[in-house]
Amino acid sequence: MNIQRVAGIALLVIGLVLVVVGMNASDSLADRASNFFTGHYTDSTVWYLVAGIASAVVGLMLVMFGRRA
Repeated sequence: MNIQRVAGIALLVIGLVLVVVGMNASDSLADRASNFFTGHYTDSTVWYLVAGIASAVVGLMLVMFGRRA
């Protein structure tokens, strides 16, 4: 297994963890209040979700299309 695949798997796992943290944060009391009054989630929740999705996509691409050994 080459280093690109290992990095891809690590990014994929980190991305999935960040998405789960973001989804859990969206159920918090602060996010519910923010969503109720403004119609938007808090900035930290959005950053968790965006960073998690981006990391997971990059990791998946590295795993699928990384340099073959």
